[in-house]
Amino acid sequence: MHPEPGEIMQLEDIRIFVTIVNMGSFTAAAEHLQLSKQYVSRRMAALEKKVAARLLVRNTRKLSVTDTGQVFFHHAQRILEEVHEAEQVISARQQKLTGSYRISLPMIYGVRRLAPLVVEFQTAHPELAMHIDMSDHYVDVVGEGYDMVLRIGNLMDSTLIARCLGKLAMVLCASPDYLKAHGTPRTCDDLSQHNCLLYGREGQLGWKLKSGGAVNTFAVKGSLSSNHGEVIRDAAEAGVGIALLPTFIVEDALRQGTLVQILPECSPPHLTLSALYPKHRQNSAVTRVLLSFLAERVAGIVDEDESDEI
Repeated sequence: MHPEPGEIMQLEDIRIFVTIVNMGSFTAAAEHLQLSKQYVSRRMAALEKKVAARLLVRNTRKLSVTDTGQVFFHHAQRILEEVHEAEQVISARQQKLTGSYRISLPMIYGVRRLAPLVVEFQTAHPELAMHIDMSDHYVDVVGEGYDMVLRIGNLMDSTLIARCLGKLAMVLCASPDYLKAHGTPRTCDDLSQHNCLLYGREGQLGWKLKSGGAVNTFAVKGSLSSNHGEVIRDAAEAGVGIALLPTFIVEDALRQGTLVQILPECSPPHLTLSALYPKHRQNSAVTRVLLSFLAERVAGIVDEDESDEI
């Protein structure tokens, strides 16, 4: 079986092939796609000729997928998913959005990463009025009239709909001066002997770190705590103690050498960036298009070392 020179693989043929495999027969696939069985058979013959391999084996009793067909099926599914996502993105960009929309973003990550995306979104939809509120505090989404809030970390129980947009890496770090004066911890347990700078509510409950292949909580203590990550970062740079912070807060300090990473093998669990919105907003065109936009763009701004989940 040899492909004809100049033949182009048709997206329709790929879609038909995936439907046949999922439905289990040519007849069922033809009915599902509202095509004739003869047309489906011809397109599969053309596809097998194009790839120069047998993908499906038919007899009077059943349809089976060859080993090559299984490999092709997995790639074909991914192709169709990506085409579908591309169609949704294009549709979203062309959709006319109006009215007003109120969104709350976390302070530091919001200023650095998210607010520019929301501004870009509003620019693409000039008839939509966006109000951006920056806050790390809990907000009453419904009571205060928010259409959506984006938050980092563990979510409180609520009736809001939540969607994960991405994962953000955490890093243990300290200044070279602190490590020179107090020594470098070699294990997670060694942290109990150091001055640990406590960030946010989760910092007060102990640090969750990977140890021995599992995530455990280690009790830590220190002379300084704050609900603002840049305060903790500045204190760590000043040599006050060891910090556990999101990478985006300390990336410049790590690059400049004013902070250095410690205990990389303890790799803290990633933080979750989530979008939350009330149930009555789930059918909103703005919510739907904004979620699609953010999911696409947040994936593009997550740093390389933030991209792998624990």
